[in-house]
This record gives sequence, C-alpha cells and structure tokens, in this order.
Amino acid sequence: MKQQEKDTTRSIGLPLTISIIAISFSAIFVKWSDAPASILSMYRMWFASILMVPIVWKKRGEFKNIVKKDWFFLFFSGLFLALHFVLWFQSLKLTTVASSTIILALQPIVSLLGGFLLFKERTTISALMTMGIAIIGAMMIGWGDFGLSKNAITGDLLSFFSVISVVGYLLIGQSIVKKVSHWLYSFCVFFSAAIVLTIYNVSAGVSLTGYPAKEWGIFLLLATVPTVSHVINNWLLNYVNATTISMSILGEPVGATILAVILLNEHLVTWQIIGGLLVLLGVFFFLTQQQKPATVQLKDDRTIEPVQH
Repeated sequence: MKQQEKDTTRSIGLPLTISIIAISFSAIFVKWSDAPASILSMYRMWFASILMVPIVWKKRGEFKNIVKKDWFFLFFSGLFLALHFVLWFQSLKLTTVASSTIILALQPIVSLLGGFLLFKERTTISALMTMGIAIIGAMMIGWGDFGLSKNAITGDLLSFFSVISVVGYLLIGQSIVKKVSHWLYSFCVFFSAAIVLTIYNVSAGVSLTGYPAKEWGIFLLLATVPTVSHVINNWLLNYVNATTISMSILGEPVGATILAVILLNEHLVTWQIIGGLLVLLGVFFFLTQQQKPATVQLKDDRTIEPVQH
C-alpha cells in the first residue's frame, strides 16, 4: 500500500507542475490583447472546445453515463467558468498582473468554505497552517502593486469575484467528473461556457468579428496553453478534491508575476521574491499532507480535505 501511495504522489506531481506553468501564461496573453474581456473568454472556450472534438468523439460512448440532472450541473459549471474568465480578464485590464493574480490566493479559503458547506469536508490544523503560509507569501508578492486608483480597486474586486466563480466550477466538477472522463467533462463545460458567453456578447452588442490577426493569435494561445491547466485539473479531480487543486494553483501568482517582469516590464521587489518562495513552500508542505495514507481514499471519501486554481 505504501508503494502505491508513493506512486500516486509521483504521478500527480508532474501534471501539477505543468498545470502551474501553463496557467501562468494566461494573464500575459490577456495583457497583450486589446479585445474585450468577454470576447477573449468566448473565443478561448470555442477554440478549446473545437480542439477537443477528436478526443471527445472517440469517447462519445460515455455520454450515456450523463443523466438529466448531470446536464443541469454541467451547464452551471460552464456558467461559473464563463463568469470566472470574464471577471478575471476584465480585472487584468484594470490592474497589474501581480495585483490581479495575487487575489487568486484566496481561492483555497473560498474552496475550503464551499467544500465544508456542500460536502461537509474536513481539514486538519497542519493543512490550515501550510495554507496560511502560502497565502501570506502570495499576499507579499502583490502587496507593492495593489493599486489605490478607482480602476485598480475595481480590478481587485473583479478578481475576487472571479475566485468565487471558479470555486463554484470546481466544486460542481468534483462530483460529476467521476462519471465520465476528464476529456468529456472538460468539453461539456467549455462548450457550455462558450454558449453562455456568445449569448452575452450578442445580447450586449459586442462585436464578434473584425479583430486583427494579432488578436486571433491570442485567442488561439488562450485556448491551448492555459487551458491545458484546466484539463489537467479536471483529470486530477479523480484523485484529489477541489481544495487541493485550488492550493496547487497558488503557484500561478508566482509564475505570472515572473513572466510579467520579463515580458511586460512590471517591477518586482525583493520581498515579493521572498513571498513567492513562501508560496512555493506552503504549496509543497500542503501537498505533502496529501501524501498520507488517507489520500488514496479521496476518490471515494468526500470527508478528506487537505487540498487549483
């Protein structure tokens, strides 16, 4: 059994690392774009859905495992994901990468609360302590960049609301993803989000066409690079719960801030670097909690909580 636990730990380590690196590029792509946040979100979801069609076609037999109630939850999961992207992309247009992504550090707290309310999930004191270390470190990263202007404050609030939305998306998926493959689940959620966003853009009179080649390139990059993280996280929901995914995504503020310094010339001070190290340490020690014998029961035991985004 111990060897099986070690193998399980190793098997999720690499996917989590790839997920963090991939999702860190999302803020950079949004910053490079001049398109409305709702358009960026819509085409990201449409392109991602289209790219997944060949795989979903091979797994189409799994659709029979989805009952009417599941379709209802899949739609709302997609709705929450659509809200997350629109709110967060708009946040990035109003404030810095560091300020916007750092608020994602609150996601484990919101996820923990949601998991307790919906699934009666429990956690441990040691898990809470390691989560606190990571959150403190994440706050240090963006503290110097938190804006005092009206636009920056609005951007910070939008980022927080995007956290609530993505936690709803993850908590819903935590149960449904067990009935079908993560590919099929991801496709259904992305497709639902794309439809919701299309309806919104049409209703709001936002132009769906007429964007330059640069923007279409960014739409495609958003659909491929960061979306890889969401697909991986959906797959990982088979083995860990939503709070675990949320905790691992604390690596995004670190990666995104570093990329912003290199690609966007955003400034980073010494204590922000120290904060980034604290985030990584917090994530490491928190995930170490998941390596205890109980973690192999996560797929069937909803009460184990020691946590992605």
